[in-house]
Amino acid sequence: MLDAIYINSLPVFLLIFVRVLAFFVTMPLFSYRTIPMPFKIGLSFFVALIMFNTVDSSGLVFNEIYFFLLAKEILVGLLIGLIAFIIVSAIQVAGGFIDFQMGFAIANVMDPQTGAQSPMTGQFFYMISLLFLLTVDGHHIIIDGIVNSYHFIELDRFIPFENRSIADFIINSFNHMFLIAFQMSVPIVGCLFLVDVALGIIARTVPQMNVFVVGLPLKILVSFLAIFVFLSLYMTLAQKLFESMFLAMRELMQLFGGG
Repeated sequence: MLDAIYINSLPVFLLIFVRVLAFFVTMPLFSYRTIPMPFKIGLSFFVALIMFNTVDSSGLVFNEIYFFLLAKEILVGLLIGLIAFIIVSAIQVAGGFIDFQMGFAIANVMDPQTGAQSPMTGQFFYMISLLFLLTVDGHHIIIDGIVNSYHFIELDRFIPFENRSIADFIINSFNHMFLIAFQMSVPIVGCLFLVDVALGIIARTVPQMNVFVVGLPLKILVSFLAIFVFLSLYMTLAQKLFESMFLAMRELMQLFGGG
């Protein structure tokens, strides 16, 4: 009797498991290469096991559309984690703006977490932001987001891709990401713009001075001083960024649920 119950429950558990696993593959913090894949699979398994008895599967019918439901669950997990990753990428974009003005644009470093090249300043801000996220238990809120996703997107519900608001939401999320990146980079970029103006004035008034030799170390010094002064502002912007990430995840789940 118990074996029959377990066998009948296996397809439901598999649907939950693939959504959670796909979410962990793309979401910030848990999707990095430095986290072993067996850990991601094991964590997804136990999270899905905890969620199994809380998910309503009474309306689920197992027929030829089960494989489409399985693909839908994978897609939902990937997209929810991806929208969170896109919002957090604003930190890397802001670092790219700053590095371009500092002269560090050609000195990109290899990010071992994503395997892609990353600006040095952006990597510095990114590590601080992730530590801030862990300090305020933001990773628990992220996991809570995938748990609550079943209140918006049931197991037997398909994604309404014909809904135009989903495309509009993705575009607005990209716009919001670049807006936050601009807000994070504008203090440093503004200071460096003033330095460029001052160097241009010096080059015209004191032609004997080689501004190309003096300019680069001066801009680096001013950048480091500005980062030190505005570091508290970046923590406030990072808090706003994570709030935007949680709201974006929730709104995307509502759109997927047909809300």
